[in-house]
Amino acid sequence: MAEHTSSSITIEATPADVMGVIADFARYPDWTGEVKEAEVLEVDDQGRAEQVRLVMDAGAIKDDQTLAYTWSSDYEVSWTLVKSQMLRSLDGSYLLKPTGPKTTKVTYLLTVDVKIPMLGMIKRKAEKVIIDRALAGLKKRVESVESPDR
Repeated sequence: MAEHTSSSITIEATPADVMGVIADFARYPDWTGEVKEAEVLEVDDQGRAEQVRLVMDAGAIKDDQTLAYTWSSDYEVSWTLVKSQMLRSLDGSYLLKPTGPKTTKVTYLLTVDVKIPMLGMIKRKAEKVIIDRALAGLKKRVESVESPDR
């Protein structure tokens, strides 16, 4: 079984506000850093993204990947790799937990397997950097967006 990396952050917003930012793929280039383009390829019957193409640029690593998303509830979304140039697999999820009237704990889990050989310790460190940057960007984006709930 592949090992995963996870981290959590508390965001001053409701779960609905946090999930609203997570689901707004068109705005990912504004706050994620590594995502240069995001294109929703397929949506479900509720209008949520089911397949998304992301063009990534993380310095030495550039990739064009397609991810399949599963919206388990108003508090959880997960994804898995459909295709990629650099990755063999990519599985991740955001799990939201209300911790107060307008605060949400966000946990990000990530498992990555690259096509190039890489030591497990280095791979997990890279996963941790990706997660921490994503959570910090998500927090900054969510807390800067005006919401009727706040």
